[in-house]
This record gives sequence, C-alpha cells and structure tokens, in this order.
Amino acid sequence: MRTWGRIGQVNGTGGTWVQVATDADGYNDQLYLTSLTQCLRLNLGESPFWADRGIPAHQSVITQVAPDFYAAYTQQLYSQYFASLTIQRVSGKTPAYRVNIVCHSGAALSTTVAM
Repeated sequence: MRTWGRIGQVNGTGGTWVQVATDADGYNDQLYLTSLTQCLRLNLGESPFWADRGIPAHQSVITQVAPDFYAAYTQQLYSQYFASLTIQRVSGKTPAYRVNIVCHSGAALSTTVAM
C-alpha cells in the first residue's frame, strides 16, 4: 500500500509531496497515520473520492461549535488500523485535536492537529 503526504508545509503553502508506504516489517502504521492527519486537515466534502471524510472546521469557527462529532467519526473510521487511537479536543479558540496512537509495532505517537 502507499499514500502521499506533504512535509515542510507552512500555513498551507509550500512543502514537498513524499510517498509513504508499508514499512520493511509489513506495518502500515505510518501510512494510516498520514491518511488520518490528512483527513483531519480536510474540509468536509472536499475530497472527490471520500465525501464523508473531513472536518467542517470553517463552519465550526463561524458558528463557534467544535466539530466533535466529526472528530469522533474519524476516530471510528481509523481506529481499526491501530492498536489504540484516541482523538480529543484541545481547549482554545482554534479547533484543535490531540491525537494519541499506539502502533502495532508498540510505538506510541502523539500530536496536535489544528484545523
């Protein structure tokens, strides 16, 4: 399997596209982590292939209602690909979520994704 992700992106501009594929041990954890991050950064309905993926972040900022339902839905979609996956809202003005992952290899990953 493979997917493409962007590294070195600053404020939505720049960056280089890199291929992320199954690692030498046969784990797809990095591949699904890349897909999950892109899904959380995607606006709802933006993907031509996955209309149900994404977070309505722009609408959330306008209405001041956090997109918790969509974050929980995304967690449900991707939880099957990791040993453990939690997505929790970080308090603040900008919709941001803390993502904690335990990979099948045993590695623990944690990051904050701002919408």
